[in-house]
Amino acid sequence: ARHAQGLVSTIGLLWRQRGATALTAAVMGISLALPVGLLIGLESLRTLGSHMDTTPRISVYLDIELPEAQAATLAAELRQRPEVGAVRHITRAQALESFSARSELGSALELLGDNPLPGVLVLDLAATHRDPAQAAALAESLRALPQADLVRYDREWVERLHALLRLGRQLVWLVLGLLSAGVVLIMTHSIRTAILGRREEIEISKLVGATDTFIRRPFLYWGLLQGLAGGVVAVLLVLAGYLTLAEPVAGLAGVYGSQAQLSGLSFGRLLALPTGAALLGWAGAWLAVADNLRRIEP
Repeated sequence: ARHAQGLVSTIGLLWRQRGATALTAAVMGISLALPVGLLIGLESLRTLGSHMDTTPRISVYLDIELPEAQAATLAAELRQRPEVGAVRHITRAQALESFSARSELGSALELLGDNPLPGVLVLDLAATHRDPAQAAALAESLRALPQADLVRYDREWVERLHALLRLGRQLVWLVLGLLSAGVVLIMTHSIRTAILGRREEIEISKLVGATDTFIRRPFLYWGLLQGLAGGVVAVLLVLAGYLTLAEPVAGLAGVYGSQAQLSGLSFGRLLALPTGAALLGWAGAWLAVADNLRRIEP
């Protein structure tokens, strides 16, 4: 009964001060929505990367003067190496045909007379030798081959992308932690102001025998409800951003022949946002009450 009484009285107080309540909820919602939105964006990029063909490959561009027979012999020798899973030999003629089909320069290449493209050996790394250090060592050894003109490790950009995503994720979590601490401080200040405004009421309550638990209860509900309101605002902002960006992202992906879409938004995560915000509000209220209530004595 006391809890119900404290909850109802707190709801009434928040409604009477709905202007300040809405402002505090908006500040809390913006503070929480920003890092959560960034996390959803990073999750979408990570999902997109997981759907790409990320098999580690090394491309060996052969000397343009190298005969096809020697290139085939080199490919057979490389297949015997334990760190190589498969080798695909792209001849000069196949390279020219593929380039002509994928570009608009086919007629221009015909005017050159000679084929300007080299043969290529595409090496898929064995499953037991896909460590970046091992791949780098293999690429370095291939560069020493007299038949090789240029060696490229085709997965470098994928590893850089994942490294950047990991860094971005850590930074976003750091920002989320700092902003969560800011939410607690905002709530602490709000509750402290409310306690000081009701100082005489608290003193009289203590004179007639009210316990600290009885006095503390409505302020904890205040923080809990205020945090919950901020969490609801954060959910609305995240949903608005998601709905606004979903179609442009899908259109941009379609231009590049991908079916990528924004992801990372689920009912569980949406539910966790107001729940976490309510707990942050409760923690801020507890800190404010614990610090100020003992200083008020009749």
